[in-house]
Amino acid sequence: MNSKYIFRSMIAVAILGMASCKPELSDISPSKGTADFSRYIAIGNSLTSGYADNGLYLEGQKNSFPEMIAGQMKSVGGGAFYTPFFKDSEADGSGYKILTGFTAAGLPIIGDQNAHTAYRTTTPPKLFTKYVGEINNYGVPGIKLAHINIPQYGNLNNYFERMLPTDYPNNNNTTYLNFVTAKPFTFFSMWLGNNDILGYATTGGADPTDQPTPKAAFASLYTAAADVMTKDKAKGVVATIPDVLATPFFNTVTLSSLLAAVHATAPTINALYIKTGQNATRAATAKDYFVLPLASANLIGTGAIPYGLSPFNPIESQWVLDQDEAAIVADYVSAYNNTIKSVAASKGLAVVDAYALLKEYGAGKVVNGVPISAAYITGNLFSLDGIHLTPMGYALVANEFIRAINGKYGSSIPVVDVTRYRGVKFP
Repeated sequence: MNSKYIFRSMIAVAILGMASCKPELSDISPSKGTADFSRYIAIGNSLTSGYADNGLYLEGQKNSFPEMIAGQMKSVGGGAFYTPFFKDSEADGSGYKILTGFTAAGLPIIGDQNAHTAYRTTTPPKLFTKYVGEINNYGVPGIKLAHINIPQYGNLNNYFERMLPTDYPNNNNTTYLNFVTAKPFTFFSMWLGNNDILGYATTGGADPTDQPTPKAAFASLYTAAADVMTKDKAKGVVATIPDVLATPFFNTVTLSSLLAAVHATAPTINALYIKTGQNATRAATAKDYFVLPLASANLIGTGAIPYGLSPFNPIESQWVLDQDEAAIVADYVSAYNNTIKSVAASKGLAVVDAYALLKEYGAGKVVNGVPISAAYITGNLFSLDGIHLTPMGYALVANEFIRAINGKYGSSIPVVDVTRYRGVKFP
C-alpha cells in the first residue's frame, strides 16, 4: 500500500477520534449538584436590594444580583423568585440621582429623579407604600449586621417597614432575622456587614452615632446569623465586604484635583487644611480621602477666610476621612472579612470574595470589549453615588456568586452576559 495513503489515513482517523471525544454543548446538562434551589432567598443590605444612584428604584430592583442569580437558577431547578418591586406608577421609589449633563469644564451635572416616588407619607418618618406579596429578596438598604435582632427595627428603617404586614408604629416587633426565616427555604445568599463600617467611613468618622460595629460583636452576630440560616440544613453562599476605600466615593475628589481647581484663581496656594478626627488642624496629604459630596458642595475658597485654604477655616471632618481614620476602616474591613471567611468555612458555605473582585475590576479590565473600572461615571462599575454598583457591576457580582456556588456544590448554573447590562446612564 502506498505510504502516503497510509499516512493520510492515519491522520484522518486521528482527527475523527479527536472529534468524537470533543464534548458538545448539548451534552452538558445543567445540574443542581448537591444543592436545592427550589426556594432561594437573599438576605443583605442595599447591595442585595439593587440600590444604586443614591436610591432604591424599580429599574435598580430589576437589576439586582439576586434577581439575576434566580433567573439563572431556573435551569437547575430554581423556583419562583419574588422581589418587593415598587409599582410601575411609583417607579422612582425613594428617588435617585441622574446624570443630566456636563459643565463647560467637563464636570458632571447631577440631578434628581423623583417625579414618581413611592411614599405614602411625606412628613418624617417618610414611609413607603406597603408591599404586599411573596418575598425572596430581603435586601434592606441601611441595615447593619448589628440591626438584625432588633425587635422594632421596622420603626427605624422605612425600607424594612414597607415589607412588614403591620403599619408603623403598631406591632412592629419582628426582627429582621426572624422575618426572613419565617418561611422554609432551601438555599440562601447572605451579604451583610458592609454598613457596619460604611457609615463611619462616608461621614468622615464625624458622626458619633455611626461608629464601626466592634469586631467581637460582629463575629458573635455573624456566627449567630449563620447558625440560624443553616439550622434546617439549608445550603448557601456568603460574601465578604468590599474595600470601601477603593470606591469612587473616596477617589474622585482628591487633593490634587482640589488644588488644580484652586489654582485657576489662586495659583500660589499649595496646601489645603483639614480638621482631623482628633480635632487637630493640619495640611492635607495624599493619604487623606475626600468624600465625593465635597465636589458638589462648592465650599473650597468661600468665605471671608477662604474655606480650606487657611488653617483658621479648615475643611470639616465630615468631608474628609483622614489618614488615621482610613487606617481604622481598613483594619475593621479586614477583621470583618476574616470573620466571614472563618464562619463560612465552619458551616461549609460557599464564599464570594467581593473585596478581591471589586478591587480587580476597579483597577481596570475589559469584558467582551467593554472597559470596566472604578472611574467615576465612565468606569461602568459604580453608580452615581460612588458606592453602589451599576447594573453591569451587579452582573459581575452575580456571576461571581454563581461561580462560587458551582464550585462549592458541583452545580452548573450558567452565568449571565455582563455586557447586556448598562453602566451609568448618560443623558
